[in-house]
Amino acid sequence: MIVQEEIMVPGLFQAYASSETNPNWKKQIERQQELYKREYDIRSEYERDYTRILHSLAYRRLKHKTQVFFNIDNDHICTRMEHVQHVESVSCTIAKYLGLNVDLTRAIAMGHDLGHAPFGHEGEVELTAIRNEYGFDDFWHERNSLRMVDNIELLQDNQKNYRNLNLTYAVRDGIISHCGEVDQNGISPRKEAINLSEFSSPGKFQPYTWEGCVVKISDKISYVCRDIEDSVTLGILDNCSNELHKLLNLNNFENINNTNVINELVYDLCTNSSFEKGLCFSDKYLNLLNELKAFNYKNIYFCDRIQPSIRYFEVVLNEIYNILKSYYSNDLQTSLNKLCHIYPKLGNSFKGFVNLFYDFGDRTFRENTILFSSNNEKDFYHCILYYISGMTDHFAIEAYQEIIGF
Repeated sequence: MIVQEEIMVPGLFQAYASSETNPNWKKQIERQQELYKREYDIRSEYERDYTRILHSLAYRRLKHKTQVFFNIDNDHICTRMEHVQHVESVSCTIAKYLGLNVDLTRAIAMGHDLGHAPFGHEGEVELTAIRNEYGFDDFWHERNSLRMVDNIELLQDNQKNYRNLNLTYAVRDGIISHCGEVDQNGISPRKEAINLSEFSSPGKFQPYTWEGCVVKISDKISYVCRDIEDSVTLGILDNCSNELHKLLNLNNFENINNTNVINELVYDLCTNSSFEKGLCFSDKYLNLLNELKAFNYKNIYFCDRIQPSIRYFEVVLNEIYNILKSYYSNDLQTSLNKLCHIYPKLGNSFKGFVNLFYDFGDRTFRENTILFSSNNEKDFYHCILYYISGMTDHFAIEAYQEIIGF
């Protein structure tokens, strides 16, 4: 008797998708405030979230933020924006096959890294060090991405007033819960719709939707292989090519690139996942993914070639923070004017940021949340850290050059 291998049926997760038939639908599309309506708008709630993220300034800045390799002249090396597009592509492919809500998946993927610091994960490390020095908790980009979409990013409404992005709960939840660093198999959504402020560390809770779970696992699929491809292009792996070839040969790959490995991982995930088991790989491909990740940490992320740039990032970010911090006073507006006089580029940029979110400044056509009080010194330090986290690599370096120049 021949037993046929069970094949995953496309659309098997459709009953659990974020849709009007989902018992959690009202919570999933809930916004912190009512979003204005246009007379003619054919978009779904999640499509509106997607386009609100697309038009945000934070999304535009991703093209000048490091993914892994800083200050490269090669236009074909991955930036943070390209990584986000990879996650969008992979996650939407998986969501479509499984029968999940592609619009929700796309919106989460687009917004998941909006709060990444300049200089990639090393910038995140340096901002954590600064925060800890002044008694603040760690910086982690998942939470900062949520803070960006909730508090920092502004768009004009149909009356020309600037407002916060005001995204749906499902998208906001998917953004803060997307941490792809947890090595686990069988990801399923949590059942409770918690207050998202309960996230006190990356990966503390699973996403609230299956679509959020798809983005979480797609993040890992997207970066592991592309980082290797970029490293080969830049010659980073010349001294460990034998180790890489051995790893590929053990897994029956003749060569490694995004299309080959991603296709295998996506197909394996789609054909092994179920409502009961969650989103999961076969043992073979789970081992492959974890082996590739371990290879990257050993030979790429901690390699000697990257260390000089890490030391440079520390100097740049600390100098910017310390200069801005030194201009705190009880008369903040006067201090900021002095900052603008000495450091015009950095000063005017920071002053503009302060005026958006402090309890002073021109509120004409602005109905966004006020975040900081002029009577609170710690608020000023938090404001600086928000501001720096939104910088591109290019702008941070230009600000540093202005600080050290005459």
